Amino acid sequence: MSMSHNNKNTCQGSDCCHQHEQHSHEHHHDNEGVNWWKPALSMAMLLAGIIFSKTGVQWFQNDWIRIAWYAAAWLPTGLGVLIEAIEETREGELFSEFLLMTVASIGAFAIGEYPEAVAVMALYCIGEALQDLAVDRARDNIEALIAFRPDQAIVIRDGERETISPALVNIGDTVEVRPGERVPIDGRLTSEAAAFDTAALTGESVPRIIERGGEVLAGMIASESTVRIQAIRPASESAVSRILHLVEEATERKAPSELFIRRFARVYTPVVVGLAAMVVLLPWLYSLVVPTFNYGITEWLHRALIFLVISCPCALVISIPLSYFAGIGAASRRGILFKGSNYLDVIASIETVVLDKTGTLTTGQFAVTAVSGLSESQMAMVAAIEQNSTHPIGQAIINYRQPADVMVTGLKDIAGYGMSASIEGKIWTVGTTRLLEREGIDYPATLHDTCGTIVAVAIDGVYTGHILLNDQPKDDAAVAIAELHRLDIKTVMLSGDKQTIVSDVAERLGVDEAHGDLLPQDKVEHIKQIQNNGNQTVAFVGDGVNDAPVLALSDVGIAMGALGSDMAIETADIVIQTDQPSRVCDAVMLGRHTRRIVKQNIIAAIAIKVLVMILGIFGVANLWEAVFADVGVALLCVLNALRLMRAPSAGKA
Repeated sequence: MSMSHNNKNTCQGSDCCHQHEQHSHEHHHDNEGVNWWKPALSMAMLLAGIIFSKTGVQWFQNDWIRIAWYAAAWLPTGLGVLIEAIEETREGELFSEFLLMTVASIGAFAIGEYPEAVAVMALYCIGEALQDLAVDRARDNIEALIAFRPDQAIVIRDGERETISPALVNIGDTVEVRPGERVPIDGRLTSEAAAFDTAALTGESVPRIIERGGEVLAGMIASESTVRIQAIRPASESAVSRILHLVEEATERKAPSELFIRRFARVYTPVVVGLAAMVVLLPWLYSLVVPTFNYGITEWLHRALIFLVISCPCALVISIPLSYFAGIGAASRRGILFKGSNYLDVIASIETVVLDKTGTLTTGQFAVTAVSGLSESQMAMVAAIEQNSTHPIGQAIINYRQPADVMVTGLKDIAGYGMSASIEGKIWTVGTTRLLEREGIDYPATLHDTCGTIVAVAIDGVYTGHILLNDQPKDDAAVAIAELHRLDIKTVMLSGDKQTIVSDVAERLGVDEAHGDLLPQDKVEHIKQIQNNGNQTVAFVGDGVNDAPVLALSDVGIAMGALGSDMAIETADIVIQTDQPSRVCDAVMLGRHTRRIVKQNIIAAIAIKVLVMILGIFGVANLWEAVFADVGVALLCVLNALRLMRAPSAGKA
């Protein structure tokens, strides 16, 4: 079932209690569009008619008055269903639930069961209205994303402030955002460093400090000061717009279970119509052969009508897609964006999760973990050399030690190797061991076996010492690996870093296998090998840019923390906004929970319907029970599907 917030139909005039599109029971509702007065009026007249009959009201005993009364009670709900049945028949959908309801209610009128005829339509429409409210509840978590997208922007043009729609902001325009306001468009910060509340996009509870020149995304909130940003993307391509588009597209991509139910309903409905006809015809034929058999057309027609009412497949056709829709909604609330409900099915079957290291399990931010052979004053000199570097390693050294207030001259930045400079007449060489080799400087061979990133330091051509830096694991990385193991999923780490570093991180986090020194093509070969080894279903978790080939090759590609990356959204099947590896576990649990609920709904709906159909054929169940059973089964399945909205997170299952 596909639901779109941008194309909602409301039921008005002669429309039925809900609209169907493309014969697939695709509901498009909002709460205001449900005409509650129609089923309410029908039910009020129905109850009044029953009371009049039971209390022996004189004027109501006339047959024509009774027919007119119940016909009037039938019109508010029945007319819309009748019109919808005619329209769907014209479009080729002959055996729709509308036709079944229409045949059942008209048949009830024909055999004099006027209250049942009204009840079929009134209770059906009440049930549909309640289901629509349940659908709206599932949609709320996704529609809440719209609130992240501001409807106006303050643009600075020719020194003047102008308030316009974000859609009218051009790339390069300067946009001003005041404290407490949402950023209306993706851009680069042109004012001083500022704090932003990013909870709406990333789930981070602590405000993020963005430096001048850093990227600011639409939906963030300026926390403390007025800031200015320069637009880098049109509003239609902003982070929030892409998220909304992604979620809307997700409901269009059907899971195998949904596609099966669609095909099942198209075969099932004409079959039950044929069986209903047989319920009437076979006893008649039997009475021709066995004259002692007392055949009454009214009784068997009544049983056939009960069979038709209970046979409506709406419990399956509505609740199964709703289960996936609720799963997608619950995931989006956790910052997990599925590109289609089919990926909920696939991730439920994952046996191995392969993870990139940097940016996935680790922060991608270096920190100094040890200093060997260098005094504090020498470290301050190294920091003075690195203070002009934008490389993460240089920034980590500056964060570790305040730069010395000295004159640095002859600074050379040797790409891929390091830096050299002159301080107080001495030549300092700072960089990789390859830089020392290039300069002909001897150093201890044991540096090659050191686990971590080495910054070697030499003064006037003599090795002095080294700085050890390591990429730090994310706060929830160890929890994520432990949770994946609890879910009986094997973990593998692939990285371009050297093997000693990768093995160290894997050991600290508890990863099953770790492979380092890999190029992108090597990662592809590893994924193929895992997939071919025992036909395993594999998910790959990476940054969505450098890992595009393996994201595409894996059964499920998951992009971590890639909100601003077009490559992540294009290549990955699932995008995790929060940059938390534990959300991978949430995605797996949601997939499994969704699959379990879908199976429960299929089994329950078919079992209950078959039971009541059999009871109806043997005259045990009446038309009232059939209607209540049909609506009740559908509602139970819907409520079961909505349990997904409260699915547990990693570590809470």
